[in-house]
Amino acid sequence: MGRLVSLSSFRENEKMKVLHIDAEKHWRGGQQQAVYLYEGMLKSDYKCGFVCCPGSQLQQYFEKKRLPYHCLMFRGESDIISAFNLARLCRRYSYNILQLHSSHSLSWGLWAKFFYPSLKLVATRRVDFPIGKNPLSAFKYKNRAVNKIVAVSDNIRKVLISCGVPSEKVVVIYSGIDLHKFDTVQVPKDFRQTWNIPEKSIIVGTVAAFAGHKDYPNFLKSASMAVKENPNLFFITVGGGDLLSEMKNIAQELGLQGHIAFTGFQKEVGHFLKAFDIFVLASYLEGLGTSVLEAMSIGLPVVGTKAGGITEMIISGENGLLVPPQNPSELSKAILYLAQNPLLREEYGKKALESVQNFDKERMIAKYLELYKSL
Repeated sequence: MGRLVSLSSFRENEKMKVLHIDAEKHWRGGQQQAVYLYEGMLKSDYKCGFVCCPGSQLQQYFEKKRLPYHCLMFRGESDIISAFNLARLCRRYSYNILQLHSSHSLSWGLWAKFFYPSLKLVATRRVDFPIGKNPLSAFKYKNRAVNKIVAVSDNIRKVLISCGVPSEKVVVIYSGIDLHKFDTVQVPKDFRQTWNIPEKSIIVGTVAAFAGHKDYPNFLKSASMAVKENPNLFFITVGGGDLLSEMKNIAQELGLQGHIAFTGFQKEVGHFLKAFDIFVLASYLEGLGTSVLEAMSIGLPVVGTKAGGITEMIISGENGLLVPPQNPSELSKAILYLAQNPLLREEYGKKALESVQNFDKERMIAKYLELYKSL
């Protein structure tokens, strides 16, 4: 028997046609969030589409999953030709809402609205960098043409408002994860051998791009301090990025050889998370940090910094530990404390499993749909 849909609900779905835009070539947490939302809308029979760039990892994903998408070239913030093509695509397929998943995407959407003024724009802000320091960012996010801005944490909402964005324009919708994504994932039997990890070592891991705000120097310095106190610790970094080579050099200078592995970018991170005993995020700025949520979803105890949205996921002393940002000494102490207390790790992990239920991707999707219907 098919699903029963109310007439009013059907009319709302017919009236609303959302085009998701992501202009980025890479695949990080933001792209996963965009895909969750898009797939959720398709699953619920909402009329929607997705624009990505040729050669992007999003395009590869859509091809692999055989999902519908549009491919348009985007050459930068002032690419008027791409904006005209985007506006033309919207007219052709009757899209009336643009969901802009990144800062570059917002530029694209603003130009498209210049050519197609009836478009409604929803921009998602995933980082807590102040927009006031960049005139272009300030212009984009304060622009009257933007109907709503979604902040993925309350901290980002506060940052936007402090930078002059009207409070009534900003709504908080927490990033969501697939709570069962790693249910069937298993750690390979040769995992420790592959990464040269001693059999009795306690594995402390992080999953984060090698970008400045992730503060890998903080992570590496704290690792160096912790290893001197407890040689049975082994650290793993999962992620790629421009700073990877530099951080490898710093690790060597700190004498971490034999106590650390750099895996580079990994499309699948589940078996790494399941191999970790402790998860760490050492950022000094952080929008929310979905890698923390994924760690919590498999019952890992988390050590995080009191930066951005991390404090909205971790309650220190209940489901993990929080330390001041850019403080390797305090971060090292927290890692050592959990390493020496397996029962506490287990307790924090259980509490993490309970609290992460608030970040289910289905809840996120429902919140976005409510927002679109309100426009």
